[in-house]
Order: sequence, then structure tokens, then C-alpha cells
Amino acid sequence: MDNMPLPPDEFYRIRKLPPYVFAIVNEMKAKLRAQQMDIVDFGMGNPDGATPAPIVEKLIEAAQNPRNHRYSLSRGIPNLRLEIARRYKRNYDVDLDPESEAIVTIGAKDSLAHLLFAIIGPGDEVVSVNPAYPIHQWGVTMAEGHSVMLEMPDASTLLDNLETLYRRSYIPPRVLLFSFPHNPTTQCVDLDFFKEVVRLAGRHGSMIVHDFAYADLCFDGYRAPSLMQVEGAKEIGVEIFSMSKSYNMAGWRVGFCVGNRKMIAALARIKSYLDYGVFQPIQIASIIALRECEEETRKICRTYKRRRDVLVSGLCAAGWPVESPKGTMFVWAPIPEPFRALGSLEFSKQLLEKALTAVSPGIGFGPMGEGFVRFSLIENEHRTRQALRCIKQFLKGAD
Repeated sequence: MDNMPLPPDEFYRIRKLPPYVFAIVNEMKAKLRAQQMDIVDFGMGNPDGATPAPIVEKLIEAAQNPRNHRYSLSRGIPNLRLEIARRYKRNYDVDLDPESEAIVTIGAKDSLAHLLFAIIGPGDEVVSVNPAYPIHQWGVTMAEGHSVMLEMPDASTLLDNLETLYRRSYIPPRVLLFSFPHNPTTQCVDLDFFKEVVRLAGRHGSMIVHDFAYADLCFDGYRAPSLMQVEGAKEIGVEIFSMSKSYNMAGWRVGFCVGNRKMIAALARIKSYLDYGVFQPIQIASIIALRECEEETRKICRTYKRRRDVLVSGLCAAGWPVESPKGTMFVWAPIPEPFRALGSLEFSKQLLEKALTAVSPGIGFGPMGEGFVRFSLIENEHRTRQALRCIKQFLKGAD
């Protein structure tokens, strides 16, 4: 039966993908808005702030030059790759060769998805944590790999689980895929964590991919380490960075991947068949972002911290105890006890319908996300307080 041809309206890779859980909440949200209901939306991690003015001004200037309207370089223009290397030296004291150890990508998703196509084959195991950003699991599935999910109540337990996996595996996993600060759980790690990961991967012959999308969104004195800071990391791993969160450039679709030369070369080769790179004016404006806008990044971080403080204190005051994250633009909240039996999807639907507040159900991030919902810090303090008043009334109704 497995060798039977698919019906003409079914597609091999598409049928491997699960229904998109978030679409259910999005449909409800759209219907309520069509009824003129004011929804406070903490759902998608979609930055609401403006891109810093110097970046926009450079984009306009570059877009007015017809020479920039032609095909660009798939792996990124040289000056942008040079600026990426300079940022790593400045921020992490890491030396990168911009020619062979950095590549520009059409956002972090492009980088991760196409890297997996480049470096794994059918049945290759890719270890990642669960819950996780959906592309971490389903990007592996689309690349014909086998996703191995590890539970992560904390960083120490994750390392223990990884060591156990290596001991029990006849063939070690091909890739370790991590992301810290972590979406959705907001877990953070220190440099010693990465040192241990590099030690384990190096001993067993695994590659490492680190999704560093929230590198600059850190609070309360915490500073997120880069995988590349660990001695030997470049020999076995790469790190992916997104301009979306640090510079409010989500819609611009630009990111980059740095590290191991062979992995970077594999990604570059795959991309050479698929695209001609990011629109060149966007790349030129991204140079200005990396070179001149570090203070703007710090302002963006402070904005998320203020929103975090309002949301966390308000939820706790409403009788919904949550932890205050040290990183990311999210709050990962356990479902309050009276509603726990509902599950995260049904609870999210009730919160939307009865408190006019949209969140992301934890089950959408994988089976181990059940029992939680994720708030994105994308509403200002005034709107957040509005939602908190509604949430408080909703929770009181369950007493």
C-alpha cells in the first residue's frame, strides 16, 4: 500500500505536516474583529515597532539607484558579510571570515529550512527540544530527517537527557538543533551550557545548529552567549541570526548564518539553485543597521522589558502566577488550574471569546507545550493593561 501513487489532490510532503493549530485561533480572531470586537493580540511574535529611521533612510536611498534593482548575490553582498563579521568581533570577540564563514539569508527561516535540506538526508536524526518554534521540528520532516524531541524543564535536565540519548543511540544524531533564548519557553542558558554541548557533539560526531533569533532581547543583567564563543564550535556548528527582532525588521526578511565553513558552503550551494538573495537595497540598509543602530537595539529591548513587567505583574495580581523571563519577547504561562483540563487550544479559544485576548496555544509548539499558552510582548503597556482587566474578570468567573 505504501508504494501506491498518491491521489492527484494529495502531495507527499504536505500530507506529512499537521494542521496549523494557530489557524484556529486566527480564524476566531478574524470573526470577532468582523463583529467590531476589540481584540488585544498577544499571538504572533510580530514586532509592532518601527524600523529605526537610519535603516529606512538608507533603504530609500539605495532603492533609488537602478544598479541595485538587478539580481544580487545569493550568499549576500561582500560589505554586509564584512559587517556581520565585525559585529561578532565587537559583541562576542569572535573572529569570522566574511568570505567563507558568513552567509546572508532571507530571514532565519530560510537559513534554517534550507540548511537542513543541505546537511541531512533521509532518516538522519536531528535532536531538538520540545516545545519549540514549529520550523525546528517540521523543517526536519520536510528535509526527510527524523526529529528526536527532548524535554527541557531546564538547561541542566536537557543536558542530562542529551547525554542519555548519546549513551543509548547506536548511531549518534546527525545534528543538534537548539535556540536560546528559547521560543516559546523563554529558557536561557550560560556559556557553560554551550561548552558542554560542543564537547558532546565533538565526541560523537554531531553537527550543531543554534538559532540565535533573540540574541539581543535580554533583561535584568542577563546577556545571551553565542555558540561561536566556545572554542571548537566553528569546527562543528553554525549560528543563525535574524534582523527581525533586534532591529524591528521582521517584514524585511533578512538574516544570516555564521560558523562552520563546510556547512556554510552547503547552504550557499543549495541557495544558489533557489534564489538570487535578498533585494540589494535591503542588504545595503542592513549594513547601516549592524554598523550604526546598536543603541536602537537597546531601546527596543527596553521597550520589551517594560511590557514584560506590566504583563507579568498584572497576571500575577489577577491570580495567574507566571515567571518573569530573562530573554525573548514572550511570556510562557502555565494554564491556570481551574482551566487546565481544557487543554491549551480550548483555553485559548475561551480567553479570546470571553476576555477578548489572543494568545498562542502551547500545543501548537509541540506535544510538550500542552498545558501552557504563550504571550507575545507586541502590545503597548496601555493595551496590555486593557487585556489584563478583561483577563482578571474572566478568571474571577471560574472561581
